[in-house]
Amino acid sequence: MKFIVITGLSGAGRTRALRCLEDMNFYCVDNLPPVLVSKFAEMCSQSQGKLDHVAVVVDVRSGSMFRELRGELTRMQEAALPFELLFLDANDATLIARYKETRRSHPLSPGGRAIDGIVREREILEDIKRLATHTIDTSHMQPQHLKKRMRDLFSDASDGLPMTIDIMSFGFKYGIPLDSDLVFDVRFLPNPFYEPELKPMTGLDEPVREYIMAYPQSRDFCDRLLDMVQFLIPQYAEEGKSNLVISIGCTGGKHRSVTVAAFLAEALSSRGTVCRLLHRDKEKA
Repeated sequence: MKFIVITGLSGAGRTRALRCLEDMNFYCVDNLPPVLVSKFAEMCSQSQGKLDHVAVVVDVRSGSMFRELRGELTRMQEAALPFELLFLDANDATLIARYKETRRSHPLSPGGRAIDGIVREREILEDIKRLATHTIDTSHMQPQHLKKRMRDLFSDASDGLPMTIDIMSFGFKYGIPLDSDLVFDVRFLPNPFYEPELKPMTGLDEPVREYIMAYPQSRDFCDRLLDMVQFLIPQYAEEGKSNLVISIGCTGGKHRSVTVAAFLAEALSSRGTVCRLLHRDKEKA
């Protein structure tokens, strides 16, 4: 079982860190009362694998109850319940800037100066910080860098799936898919729509595929598209993206886009990339 307890300075990125773990298929709980930590960990350990990746945030929002956290961690150690303590930190200037940007009050100085709450919070967290398994200073860290750091710390080969690629054919006449990351227009390719015997078919039918791929520009485009996508996928993965939607469009989404999307999915899959192929408009009149 992986049980991660997240704490640290308000504004240092606890919520973002929790979301990173949620994206890694952890069961996540924000602002768990400290007195429930060991009981919750015990429940998870007895869940027969249903809750074997868990992350909880415990912080000063719990008020005077926060002082119970140290005792809860000790109880977990005595009960041989595995856990890791992640502490999120940042320098005062960064925290103040973040509070000014969000226009929120510090939980320990509501309506007052953020620096007063930060100073008080550091004093409260001093002992807990010494117990941390991992400490991350987010002062100069972009969100994607925090996500990568979280993956480095808490993921392994058995956690979740690699980045998935959704390849979608569509028709421009029905609109571009709203969740597209990359959009490629193949309306310049020869159109089987104007061939009476091919018009009723789709880009998945062999006669249509042969018609489209018989043209040099079609083969050249598909080869260049594959090269580009193979270059881009690791760049997106490095930025922490877990899903990439590649949309390929022609006029009606029935012939050319379907053929090219199928080609791309097959080529990437044969190279070990996890792909899902969807033809949004293939069956539309």
